[in-house]
Amino acid sequence: MIDLPLVIGIDIGTSGARAVAMGLDRRVAASGMAKLADFSDDHRAPEAWAAAVDTALGFVLAAVDPGRVRAIAIDGTSGTLLPVNEKGGPLARPMMYNDPVEDEAILSRIAALAPQDSAAHGSTSGLAKALWFQSRVSPHRILHQADWLAGRLIGRYEISDENNALKTGYDPIARRWPDWIAETGLDMGLLPQVVPAGAPLDHISNETAARFKLSPKTLVVAGTTDGCASFLATGADKPGDGVTALGTTMTIKLLSKRPLFAPEYGLYSHRIGDHWLAGGASNSGGIVLASHFSDARIAELSKSIDPTQPTGLDYYPLTKPGERFPINDPQLQPRMTPRPRDDARFLQAIFEGIAGIEKLAYARLQSLGSPALRNVRTVGGGAKNAAWSAIRARTLNVPFPAVASEDAAAGTARLALQGARIAEFL
Repeated sequence: MIDLPLVIGIDIGTSGARAVAMGLDRRVAASGMAKLADFSDDHRAPEAWAAAVDTALGFVLAAVDPGRVRAIAIDGTSGTLLPVNEKGGPLARPMMYNDPVEDEAILSRIAALAPQDSAAHGSTSGLAKALWFQSRVSPHRILHQADWLAGRLIGRYEISDENNALKTGYDPIARRWPDWIAETGLDMGLLPQVVPAGAPLDHISNETAARFKLSPKTLVVAGTTDGCASFLATGADKPGDGVTALGTTMTIKLLSKRPLFAPEYGLYSHRIGDHWLAGGASNSGGIVLASHFSDARIAELSKSIDPTQPTGLDYYPLTKPGERFPINDPQLQPRMTPRPRDDARFLQAIFEGIAGIEKLAYARLQSLGSPALRNVRTVGGGAKNAAWSAIRARTLNVPFPAVASEDAAAGTARLALQGARIAEFL
C-alpha cells in the first residue's frame, strides 16, 4: 500500500485548538484537540495557545506517519493581536477579537482617516489595537494570532494573510497596506508582510521538524480567520454557494465573484483565491427559540409540525429591539404576534420567521452585487432540526447540500492542500 501525502489544518479558538490531517481526497485521516484550560486559566495567554496547538498537532501526528505530511496551515480568531519582540516573544497580554480599545483619541483618528468601507472602523478593530499597543510598548512587530502561531513553526514572525489583516486596515482590492494607515500615527514597519490565504510561506524550522519528527521539507501555508475556515470546511467553493450558521444568532456567508462592502450592515468581504467571501449576521436565531422553549421541548414540538402547511403568521423573531442584517435598524421591533395557543404552531411560526430573514439576507447580498444563490449549506445546532430545515428549504427554494465538515480545522487543511499544490509538493 502506498502512503499517500497528507496535510494538516489547525484551528485555534477561544476554548482550545483542534487539528486534522487530510488526504488528497479531502477526507480527514486523523484529528486531535486540546483545551486551553489545561494549560492556563487565561484564554488570552499566548503560551496556552502554543501549548494547545502543539498538543493537538501531537495527537494527530501520533495517529499518522509524520513523514507523509507535506504542509500545515493555521487559522485564528479574527481581530486578535499581540505585540512581539525580534524573537517573536510576546511583549504584552494579547487583545482578543472582542476586546475593545477605549482610547477615544485612537478611535477618532481611525474614524477620520479610514475609508467608509474599511473594516478598520470600531473599537475592536485590529488597527485600533495596533495603535494601542504601539502607545504602550515598543514592539518589533504587531501580529495576529494565526501569524504568531505560524511563525513558531517557521521560526520567523513577520507574515500575515489577507483575511486576518482585513480588520487591521489591509486593502484586499489593492492588495496592500494603504497609505492612510500611516496618517493615524502607526509605524508601518510594525505591520507584517501580507500574502494571500493559502500561499506557501516557508519550510518548517529545523527545531519544529525535530520536535514533531516531521520532514524538514514540510511547508507552512498562510492560514485565515476562524470564520473563513469554517466556511471552507463545508465544501462551498463556487460563486453563489451560501453557508448559513444557525447558532445563537444567524450568520450568512456567500461566495461572490466581486467584493461586497456595506459597513452599515457589518458586511465586509474576505479574499479567498479568485473569489470573495461576503457575510453578515442577524440578531435572530437560536437565541429567540431559547427564550421560549428548552431544547427538549423544541425537539418534542417539532415532531408535530407539518412543514408543508404554513402558519400564515408573519413574524420577525427577535428577543429585543434592534437588528443588524439584513435590516440595519437599532430600533427594529420584534414581530411575534399574534401568538397561537398551540405551542407547536407558535414554534413553527418562529421557524418560518427566521427562514424569512434568511431569505431576505441572501436577497440583500444579491442587491449589493453578489451572484444569485445557488445552494445553501447549514452548520450549527439548527441544522439538526428536520422541521426547521424543511421550512427553510421551502422558503429559500434552492438545494441544501450536506456539509463536508463543520470543523474549521478542515477548512484550514484545504488551504494547506492549496499551498502544497502551488509549491508542487503534491
